[in-house]
Amino acid sequence: MSKKQKSTYDKYVEAMSSERRKKFEEGYKDFLISEILVAVMEQDGISVRELAKEAGVSPTIIQGIRSGARENITFKSILKVLGALGYKLKAEREDGEVSIGISI
Repeated sequence: MSKKQKSTYDKYVEAMSSERRKKFEEGYKDFLISEILVAVMEQDGISVRELAKEAGVSPTIIQGIRSGARENITFKSILKVLGALGYKLKAEREDGEVSIGISI
């Protein structure tokens, strides 16, 4: 059986200290959230101001999520933004036994 070759990304992450890896992974999650929001807004043709109005939040919150610069966004704000885009948040346990749909 041949050994799977590691990607450059895997090598890079494995070489980090555990503290640095944790910070990197947190930043990567923020990056993914911002990229998803940008893609959905582009697909739906909705502007920052339009989304903010529909979600009942300030444009600063939307722009902060888009840029990844905003920290400490409330769960309620995220739910409002997702709801305005027509999405629901789904929480699921790793063992798959419990599923909770959350919407506003």
